[in-house]
Amino acid sequence: MPPNQERRRLLADAGLRVLAADGARGLTHRAVDRAAGVPLGTASNYFRSRAALIDGLVERIGQRLTPEPEFLRRHEGLPPTRELFAEYLRDIVRRLLRDPHVTIALFELRLESTRRPEVAASLRSWRREGFAADVAFHRRAGFPGGEREVALFHHAIDGLLWDRLTGPLMPQEPTDEIVDALVEGLLPD
Repeated sequence: MPPNQERRRLLADAGLRVLAADGARGLTHRAVDRAAGVPLGTASNYFRSRAALIDGLVERIGQRLTPEPEFLRRHEGLPPTRELFAEYLRDIVRRLLRDPHVTIALFELRLESTRRPEVAASLRSWRREGFAADVAFHRRAGFPGGEREVALFHHAIDGLLWDRLTGPLMPQEPTDEIVDALVEGLLPD
């Protein structure tokens, strides 16, 4: 019988909350069980090892951060403008800040990947796939630039998120305006 996908999502979401609150050292099957409000041993039935748990969290982060199909449909076929690209980036930032614990968990995994090769391997393939999808979207939409420009935006957005989640340098500056300034500065004419 296939595992209950709803229960698996519940456990992964609880794992993301644990990871964001307690860091990688606090991420245990028991902590996930407690955070999910399920009987002890449930998480280990769905994620047999710590590596499987981390893989499950990486997968869930990907699911949680996927753009809404309606957003993509509304913007499909529009002419490639800076404004359209800025709107796409603002949507990414909104999704990443909407559930801060998901983004904090992602940063925690990235930090942990510097110490643990198995975490690095799990994140590496997920980040490569996400980057390739972003580059493909960039090209399909007809935006100027290529891989380098998409990578620069990844770097810029990571920095912006880090700033917003850990005490902004300019809290009075609206996040959308910062994204617009990044697009203006990084996207070629």
